Amino acid sequence: MMETITLNNGSTMPLIGTGTNTYGKEGNQYRGELNGDFSALSSAIQVGYRLIDTAISYRNEAGVGKTVHDSGVERSEFFLTTKIPVQDEYIGSAESVEQTVLQSLKNLQTDYIDLYLIHHPIEDKGKLKQTWQVLESFVDQGKLKAIGVSNFDIELLETLKSFARIQPAVNQIESNPHTWNDELIDYLFAHNIQPEAWGPLSKVTEDQESALAKIGEKYGKNWGQVLLRYQVQRGVVVIPKSHNAKRQTLNLELFDFTLTTDEMAEIKSL
Repeated sequence: MMETITLNNGSTMPLIGTGTNTYGKEGNQYRGELNGDFSALSSAIQVGYRLIDTAISYRNEAGVGKTVHDSGVERSEFFLTTKIPVQDEYIGSAESVEQTVLQSLKNLQTDYIDLYLIHHPIEDKGKLKQTWQVLESFVDQGKLKAIGVSNFDIELLETLKSFARIQPAVNQIESNPHTWNDELIDYLFAHNIQPEAWGPLSKVTEDQESALAKIGEKYGKNWGQVLLRYQVQRGVVVIPKSHNAKRQTLNLELFDFTLTTDEMAEIKSL
């Protein structure tokens, strides 16, 4: 059974979702030509994923939207996330931010988006403020349920907090054994901002993999499941991505075992 967390706006968010950045593309490559093949996303939905994470820069927002729309699953069951890029064509003016959000709604074939993120840091405070205020206006209209950021550090979050009328609900950041990002995650928990890990299964060395596999033995779990369990057990949302239905299913099977305090400490130290 999927477990959820409650965001600072009262919305509930599944603890596990699927990334989509290689879906609908030649050779399952991020920069591959779009080929319209979203069978991997259809399979993810079929096995139980409801948090679907896309972005304008993935170029496949419309394909993701169509796949979700055609899935036969009620819209209310999904938690859809997309992200606005930080180039001037998207955030150069209040109007361009507005047009970008409206295009996302159209691409995703929905009248509301559960979570809308600023994809990368906006260092220019004026542009950050302007972008955020437009996103806030869409929250007021009910077209965006929650707004947040991605790849923001503590300093930039503090800048955002200084003028935000609506505080960010989520910061989506890299977190894996290569870069746990613990200091930032501690800050996020302390400020009621939900940490969400992208690339949760990437950059794992062979040694780390075998240490995780060893922990998994007593639970009948593989190294990936142990690694994802570590994150969700400490309250971090994860968005692993696979093109393989069996692996997609395994990545969801995290709620029938609990790591011990010692095991959590061991994983943290990897």
